Amino acid sequence: MAMVDGDAELPATQPPSVAAPVPPPSDDPRDVAEEELSTEELERRRAALTEIMELMREAVQFDGGDLALVGVDYHAGVVEVELQGACGSCAISSMTLRAGVERMLKERLEWVREVRGEVDDSLDYLESAALGRGAYVPKYY
Repeated sequence: MAMVDGDAELPATQPPSVAAPVPPPSDDPRDVAEEELSTEELERRRAALTEIMELMREAVQFDGGDLALVGVDYHAGVVEVELQGACGSCAISSMTLRAGVERMLKERLEWVREVRGEVDDSLDYLESAALGRGAYVPKYY
């Protein structure tokens, strides 16, 4: 019993017990049985991926970069992308890959299990930075 306001006693409350968390399904494509996809399902997946990629590309292009689809395994649910252009000199391009591209693909396409992404840094750093015109500009004082 816990004391509150001097003499009044209230039962001590215990936080509800929390069961051990259930591990999420494995994102390892090797754990997925190779499923047969119908031609219609394959085309549906291809069209949905193209639509979402174009939506995300517009935002990345606005900042002077680009988002390229490098490869897709529709059976295993693996999508490979690459950020290009001004993304090579952007301080938050890895965040764009994880919090933007990967999150959107996994949330909107139930079959996507893994997103692999890289940043093309083949452009000279200053040339890459000159392409950018986005809202994120680090300030150093």
